[in-house]
Parts: sequence; C-alpha cells; structure tokens
Amino acid sequence: MPATIVQAGHPVLRHCARPLSPEEILNAEIQNLIEEMRETMRSAPGVGLAAPQIGLSLQLAVIEDRAEYHKEISSDQMSDRERKSVPFQVLINPAIVDRSEEQKVFFEGCLSLTGFCALVPRSRNVRLRYLDQHGLPQSLEATGWHARIIQHELDHLEGGLYIDRMLSRSFTTLENLSQHWKGEPIQHLLEKLK
Repeated sequence: MPATIVQAGHPVLRHCARPLSPEEILNAEIQNLIEEMRETMRSAPGVGLAAPQIGLSLQLAVIEDRAEYHKEISSDQMSDRERKSVPFQVLINPAIVDRSEEQKVFFEGCLSLTGFCALVPRSRNVRLRYLDQHGLPQSLEATGWHARIIQHELDHLEGGLYIDRMLSRSFTTLENLSQHWKGEPIQHLLEKLK
C-alpha cells in the first residue's frame, strides 16, 4: 500500500536526513521501506521519491523514469531535456562528488508541492557516490534529466526543496503552466520573466 506523501510545511522536509549503516540497509525494515517507496512513487506517479517525503528522516531515495511517462512529450522536448528512461535505482547515503558548471533550466514539480512547478536551474551533469539496496558502494554519472532528478532528490535529503532554487517569477500552478506556457521554448519564457 502506498505511503502518504507529506507536503511543504512539514518539518521533516526541512532537516538533513540521517545516514543509514550497511547493517541497517540489509535488515527487513529498510528492504520493505524500499519497496513501499517504489510503490508510492509509481502510484503518485513520480520519477523520484526521498524518504523525508514520506515522513522518514533517512538518507534514502528511489528513482525511476519509465518510458510510459514520456508518451505526451514531443521528441524535440525529450532531446532538449536529454531525457531517457531510467531503470529503478535505490540511492542510499548519496553524495555528489562532481557537477558540471554548465546548467540547464527547466520546469520542475514535486510530489511534496502538489499542483505547482517552477523553472529551476540545475547542473547538466553530476557524478554520484552512494550505497545500493544491498549496502554496496556504487558510483554513477548522470546527464540531462537523470542528473536533474538526482539533484532534486538529494536536495530532499539535505532539507531542501526546489522552491529554494527556483526562478521565483516562474512559480505557477500546473493548470496555468498547461494553459499559458506549455510548449514555449524555455529561453522565450526566461526573456518574458525578466
């Protein structure tokens, strides 16, 4: 059964989450939590979920960008966002060890800020170290939308939300985004918002 996703204003979203030990990762409680988070993320639906979003101050996030989420996105937008399917990933005690100076700006939403989104600048590339669901050390390099998802989820683990990084004049409801701004090139929107 999916967990309840806490909304902005809940204190757990504004605190740095605690790391998990390799022993904790392997116990049934954390393994069950990973499955609960996968189910919660998929039923939302979302492309990422951090433990603080379900009220648990733990350095644990799950990510998955399924092909079915791309059905209504044009090939030009997919290319511009450098967006591709990402298989299910578990990130425990993650740390970005390198990030590109080059940034990209796109709209982001959040399951803990239901119904809203804003333009958010993020590094185009990141290199990450983390533990997987078996407690084993891993590393990965991510580009484009995958890198954006990682940065968004890691913000949650540090007590941050996208609204801390957003271009504030772009903050909008999803309804207004769809009605007024959908399909407009980002550069055009940035010029309008000056």
